[in-house]
Amino acid sequence: MLACIPLDSPMRAPLGLFFLIAAPAEALFFALRRREPLTRAVASLSGAVLIDLVIAEILARVHVRSVRGEIMTVAVISFLLFLLGTGVNSSTSDRSRKVKNPKT
Repeated sequence: MLACIPLDSPMRAPLGLFFLIAAPAEALFFALRRREPLTRAVASLSGAVLIDLVIAEILARVHVRSVRGEIMTVAVISFLLFLLGTGVNSSTSDRSRKVKNPKT
């Protein structure tokens, strides 16, 4: 929020940079919850950097690059990744599936 409001603060730039890395990394970390912890951490950090670079490239190509635009785009993509991780779109969850036991 601090990056979106017109307030002169010395914490505005560091917190904006932290959000650009932390929000997609946390959403990817949550979406990859079935993996091992180290695998999740490496994949989520590299995915967060990739998401930031792709967003910056797309906004630079269409000549609408701004800090507020990038932060809002990262927020929307992170929210969508979070929803993907919660399984909102899936009709059945893994816990509700029945597995046949071949030994019975």
